[in-house]
Parts: sequence; C-alpha cells; structure tokens
Amino acid sequence: MITFYDLATILPETTVSINTWKTRYSLNYKQIPYKTEWVEGPDVESVCKKMGIPPSSKRPDGSDFYSLPAIYDDSTNTGVSDSLVIAAYLDKTYPDKPTLIPTGTEALHAAFVDAFMSKTGLFFGHFAPSALKLMYPSTADHFIRSWSSLLGKPFFDIVPVGAEREAGWKQIEADLTAVDGWYQKNGGGPFIMGDTPSFADFIVGGLLGLGNAVSHDNPEWSSVLEWNNGRWRKLGEALEKYARVV
Repeated sequence: MITFYDLATILPETTVSINTWKTRYSLNYKQIPYKTEWVEGPDVESVCKKMGIPPSSKRPDGSDFYSLPAIYDDSTNTGVSDSLVIAAYLDKTYPDKPTLIPTGTEALHAAFVDAFMSKTGLFFGHFAPSALKLMYPSTADHFIRSWSSLLGKPFFDIVPVGAEREAGWKQIEADLTAVDGWYQKNGGGPFIMGDTPSFADFIVGGLLGLGNAVSHDNPEWSSVLEWNNGRWRKLGEALEKYARVV
C-alpha cells in the first residue's frame, strides 16, 4: 500500500497545501489504495529521510529541501517526492489504472506546471496569512523560515496589504482569465482535455483546494469561483469526486 504524506493542520482531514492536493487528486483518480499520514512542518525532513524519500528541490545555498507531498510505496519499496514526479511514478508503476499524464504530453505537463505557477503566483501571497492560521504554530514557524530561505527574502515581503492587495486581485482575475483561455481550447467539457481529467487539472485543483480551505477568511473567494462564467466553480465540482480524504 502507498503511504501519502500530507501537511497537518489544526482542522481534521484538511490541508492548505496546493501541492499535496495535486497528489491526493492523483491517487484518488487512479483508484490506488493508500493511507494518509499527517505530518507537521518541522517533521517533514526527518520523516522523508527515515523513509528514504528524496528531497524535492534545493535551497539557494545548495542544501537539500524536503517538502510535501511525498509518498512511500511499500509494494516497490520506493519513496517519491514532488507532485509531478509522483504522478509520473504512479503512471509508470500502475499502468492499468487511469492515466494522469497521457503519453506524449509529458513535456506539455511540465510546461503547464511552470505556466500555471507564473500566472497564479499572486494567490500565494494573498492566501498565505489565512493558511498560516490553520497550521499548528510549529508548522507555521517552519513554513515561514523555509520559504524565506527559498525566496531569499523575508516571507511576508510577498504578502500584499491595502491598495496593493486590491490591485493584486485585479491582476489575479486577469491571470485566471488567461488560464481560462487555455481551457476554452479544449473543445468542451470541464477539463483541460475536455471530458477526461489529467494531472493538469489537478494542478489547478490544488489552487482551488487552498482557496476553499481559507474561504472563511477571504470573502473574495466566492467571486473568484464565478469568474470566467463560473469556470472555477464548475471545475471544482467536477474534481470533487477525487478530493476524498483516505
């Protein structure tokens, strides 16, 4: 069975990690048996090292950076990190299950990751304070330190306030409208490939998962879901069947 490591919060069976949502969608879509182990931020590195799970990236100083999502598959004694790498592993190891990254779209999916992040980076700063409130104090402190290290500047420098925040929402709407333009080329259906979901949709779903988790603290979120003729609400509804927590 696969053990899926997700970021623990003060709410039961709730995560505020955009990236772990991608892997939960992936596991549920492929219908692979798994269990969730909730991990607090300060414990992520030690858990990964214990299970032989590689770091997901490098810090600016060249040191290893461990983050979630991560999985350990005891059927192959393999640990994997990074949602895109995990998706590729699941497709390769479980080819009889629904495909996350259709053959021939590997490069397109890698490009989609970068393109979507470049279009939605402002969300991170807008939602971060609300997400921190849902983390255990030790996790919130760890999160701030880790991301300050990755960003090379104080974490809260990316959190907009006042007029900057209002202007940010206008830019976010423009950015999501660009993403909506990508979806409009799919020939119909709620997903990027029409009626069939793929990992690209789970990338977008990760953002929707975070937005829903912090919606109580961000009244703008209900409006965001209705942007682009309700595109994001409809996509969230289409993904709901793959969002269950196991």
